[in-house]
Amino acid sequence: MEKRPFVTKAQLDELIKTYPTPFHLYDEKGIRENAQKLKDAFAWNRGYKEYFAVKATPNPYLLQILKEYGCGTDCSSDTELMMSDAAGFKGHDIMFSSNDTPLSEFQLAEDLGAIINLDDITHIDCVEQTLGYIPKTICCRYNPGGLFKISNDIMDNPGDAKYGMTTEQIFEAFKILKAKGAEEFGIHAFLASNTVTNEYYPMLAKILFELAVQLQEETGVHIKFINLSGGIGIPYRPDQTPNDIMAIGEGVHKVYDEVLGAAGMGDVAIYTELGRFMMGPYGCLVTKAIHEKHTHKEYIGVDACAVNLMRPAMYGAYHHITVAGKEDAPCDHKYDIVGSLCENNDKFAIDRMLPAIDKGDLLVIHDTGAHGFSMGYNYNGKLKSAELLLKEDGSVQMIRRAETPQDYFATLDLCPMMKKYL
Repeated sequence: MEKRPFVTKAQLDELIKTYPTPFHLYDEKGIRENAQKLKDAFAWNRGYKEYFAVKATPNPYLLQILKEYGCGTDCSSDTELMMSDAAGFKGHDIMFSSNDTPLSEFQLAEDLGAIINLDDITHIDCVEQTLGYIPKTICCRYNPGGLFKISNDIMDNPGDAKYGMTTEQIFEAFKILKAKGAEEFGIHAFLASNTVTNEYYPMLAKILFELAVQLQEETGVHIKFINLSGGIGIPYRPDQTPNDIMAIGEGVHKVYDEVLGAAGMGDVAIYTELGRFMMGPYGCLVTKAIHEKHTHKEYIGVDACAVNLMRPAMYGAYHHITVAGKEDAPCDHKYDIVGSLCENNDKFAIDRMLPAIDKGDLLVIHDTGAHGFSMGYNYNGKLKSAELLLKEDGSVQMIRRAETPQDYFATLDLCPMMKKYL
């Protein structure tokens, strides 16, 4: 698959007259089209709802776009709950999926009317002590342990993950919760990350649907919804084939009829909790080549760094890079594309074949729309960049300004030495 940016060099040349690089840029048209496809793929389920994983791209302007397509939000902290509330999400349009949770955050989730998704059986007592009761609607996160395989390929290792309850614990949790007044139950599980296969969701669904039937039969609870969570990935590399969300939706539909339908549980709603799939391909990091270095290797230094996109430094993750205006030029130069942090892993690409890069060239780093800006930090005193939205009509809206030194020093406002900078 050829990877082309959703923005042209001419558009970028105009943008940088107003907004200095680096910046994250999002594609409104792509976001909307993808949200509609997901909605269509699961339209067969009357209760279907996507709870967008706020942690992937925490920006209220983008959340409000998704809200237009009936999406809710999945939150894992108090600030994500606050952002969801401010963006207009109310009640059961918010899912609170947290772990090692401060008790005050359970209280805020309940105050907002969110669905609380319990990560551990011990959290039942925590919620009851905090709220004074157990909510009528409650969810529990499941972790079957072991390895998760598709055919002979190991997709992930749930048994090594800190999340969720064992099989024995979730049965016990449902019994306890029912006895304490819960009336409607949900099941949630996340068994593999960034899968690029149409088989993952249907296989996960089968595991959860069979569990739901057993839970309802053995505990007598009413299973209201099953949250398939995230895990549907995106093709970061050009040689990867994208997931077919319509095929995935139909695969889940088939298993739903075979397992839940056959058990008389055809009223169960299906929820998803996608982040990367919803936003990843519709964001990019735009940065400028500012230095070149010729030593043991050929280096191109850019004005972005791991502060702006941590994934390559943290995971060795691949992000495709386009040199704007040189899309059709031969990739006959081998470069490391690096940032300025005092860390040798601050590299966006290693030994990457690209067109000849000149100082001043604009580089588009693809697929940063999820877990890009949101994972940023301030090491070396680096400041987070702006976030911009490329609107459907071609105009551009700044949806988050770039940080300033005043922002960086703001928490030192009691320090007399910093007064002159504030």
